[in-house]
Amino acid sequence: MANCFAPQLTFPAFTPRHFSPRMSHQSPKPSTSTTTSIFTSATKLLWGPSLPPGLLISTARTAWTTVWQLMMTQLAPSDSSGSYTRPTSKFRLDPTQFPSAASSELHLYVGLPCPWAHRTLIVRALKGLNDAVTVSIASPGQDGSWEFKDNNIPIKDKDKLIPSLDKANRCRNLKEVYKSRTGGYDGRGTVPMLWDSRKKEVVCNESYDIIEFFNSGLNELARNANLDLSPPELKEMIQDWNQIVYPKVNNGVYRCGFAQSQEAYDGAVNELFSTLDEIEDHLGSNRYLCGERLTLADVCLFTTLIRFDPVYNNLFKCTKKKLVEYPNLYGYLRDMYQIPGVAATCDISAIMDGYYKTLFPLNASGIQPAISSSGDQESLLRPHNRDLVGEAMEAQLAV
Repeated sequence: MANCFAPQLTFPAFTPRHFSPRMSHQSPKPSTSTTTSIFTSATKLLWGPSLPPGLLISTARTAWTTVWQLMMTQLAPSDSSGSYTRPTSKFRLDPTQFPSAASSELHLYVGLPCPWAHRTLIVRALKGLNDAVTVSIASPGQDGSWEFKDNNIPIKDKDKLIPSLDKANRCRNLKEVYKSRTGGYDGRGTVPMLWDSRKKEVVCNESYDIIEFFNSGLNELARNANLDLSPPELKEMIQDWNQIVYPKVNNGVYRCGFAQSQEAYDGAVNELFSTLDEIEDHLGSNRYLCGERLTLADVCLFTTLIRFDPVYNNLFKCTKKKLVEYPNLYGYLRDMYQIPGVAATCDISAIMDGYYKTLFPLNASGIQPAISSSGDQESLLRPHNRDLVGEAMEAQLAV
């Protein structure tokens, strides 16, 4: 199932950023240079100019591995082979029984780094539901939970997506919103989450259910009601693509990054890139996954591709190729990015910040690498010529 969860790591002693600056007694704080000098002097006194002895290195490695495995257990549940197993979503929507738009006051909770939440923002934009479904944007907290912040940034465009306070419930974090529902809730606080402000209830926290609902369940409120991203004649093909893309690509990158054994990683990375190879070949003769028509399957693939070179290639060890090395896939990415309304949902800086500075077990230093040229906006706005793909194939078939 597809959503972004809050790992709630509980190891404050392993990173200084968790220490509270408010203490009952505060002594003068030594400068960074002084602290470094003392540490360097002690190191030289104990070991001289050479590296610490093998026993210390071995002990440190064992301790770090143990702590890493403990943190990964909380961050990314795995099976007996060390393969990441994504928890299921708690609140689901029945597509045959969508809630009535007239009796609901819908509010969407998202986080900009999350690919699953990104799906909902794209369909909301494409369908013209920005006025019908208001949104609150949470930020990753230091402990990995989703929290709301006032950035005090003047906003001229009311549809601009930036982290904000909770506009529907005035809660401090997403977990409080979940708890405020009738009957309460102490489970995982995930995004995306669709909330009914009138009933004070969680409508859904499964991303695919939400985008199906946005596509067909709110047409009386949508500015682009005629746009159908899941037409009846393509539903079976969309489902076929979803059964390939979700486990092997969308969740596949996480299975690489969250693998807790070499065997689990090898299996995930090989499956990921063999699938990307297949999609690359398919897009050589099809503008979109289902032919010449944009569908929900494309939306689901896009939110992984836009994060691939900036994040997954490095942080999640998806290193066999960069996306830019796939001509058709990279052109497809640019094609979708340039669809009106889509680029406004993509914040590459927030995406990188959310991954590199939040997933402590994968990036303990918190250092964020420079973005590759393939992932910056200038490159994504280059001509893609994907509109010629279908025409070229039709010409070949006519010969």
